[in-house]
Amino acid sequence: MCKCRDFCRSLLRAKSELPLYQLISFLALELNYEQSDLATADKLAERVAKQTAGNSSMNAMLEVLSEIVNSERFESVEAEENSEQNYTHERQLTIITMHKAKGLDWDFVFLPFLHENIIPGNLRVLPQANFLGDFDLAEVARAQIRASLQGEDLPDISQAWEQAGYLKMAEEFRLLYVAMTRAKKLLWMSAAKLAPFTWNKPENLQAQKPCPVLSALKDEFPSCRVC
Repeated sequence: MCKCRDFCRSLLRAKSELPLYQLISFLALELNYEQSDLATADKLAERVAKQTAGNSSMNAMLEVLSEIVNSERFESVEAEENSEQNYTHERQLTIITMHKAKGLDWDFVFLPFLHENIIPGNLRVLPQANFLGDFDLAEVARAQIRASLQGEDLPDISQAWEQAGYLKMAEEFRLLYVAMTRAKKLLWMSAAKLAPFTWNKPENLQAQKPCPVLSALKDEFPSCRVC
């Protein structure tokens, strides 16, 4: 019952926070689909987004899904042969990005350098684009297009920039959640007190704050060792 309750809560939260078409990918992830099925869900979500552009209601999405099912003109994504085995051989150390880890799992997972400036990080304006104002034009445009596709009022620049920040934060935490749930036996997470601001210059060490998730985990699970 607890698992079902938590799933329903996360689904309701996702419905309020995500574009409707992204619920397809969300469900696939929550239901622990295999790698090829996750890719198929992403492909289906992208197609639904294109076909419901300008009318992103639930009814419109269901009509598109019904049309896809009835027409049988949708091909699933086939995973590359042995692609999963390439990363999950026994007695093998695999160094991989969080994005690439989606759909895979290991007995032991190590997540180092979990710093606040990386997860969730901050939206920042590059110096060469600062003449436009204290916002990133691409992120603002993306937030406005998203609002338009969902049939919402078009946000002004400041509102769109604020929404872009929230969306980035949510996406980074979702990505971290995926990485954390790749572990079957041991999950090791850490944040160094000193770390480079950018890995282009790893010798320039600076004091870095840990990702807020580490403090939250330590408070929630006192017996859990958080490095």
